Amino acid sequence: MEERQGVSNHKVSFVGRSNGIITGVKDVLSFDANEIILDTEMGMLMMKGMELHVTSLTVEKGEVKIDGRIDSLIYSEMHNGKKQAEGILARLFK
Repeated sequence: MEERQGVSNHKVSFVGRSNGIITGVKDVLSFDANEIILDTEMGMLMMKGMELHVTSLTVEKGEVKIDGRIDSLIYSEMHNGKKQAEGILARLFK
């Protein structure tokens, strides 16, 4: 994946709250029918909804395709481009 210095290749694009493509994905941390957690270039991204499916994962491109009903997108906190220790996963495992 080509990355310009200082510019992220992270992009989130959804059509009708049901089909989406997310780029700049480093890893899929967890997923089930109600929640998907991704590690992206911009921090942890948690998506909540119903009947969520990861339909495609292209590791080389850092791209994930998702379908289902998307209700919310939540990013973890970031500080100077780095994830803080008190991110989504840290809060989940307290």
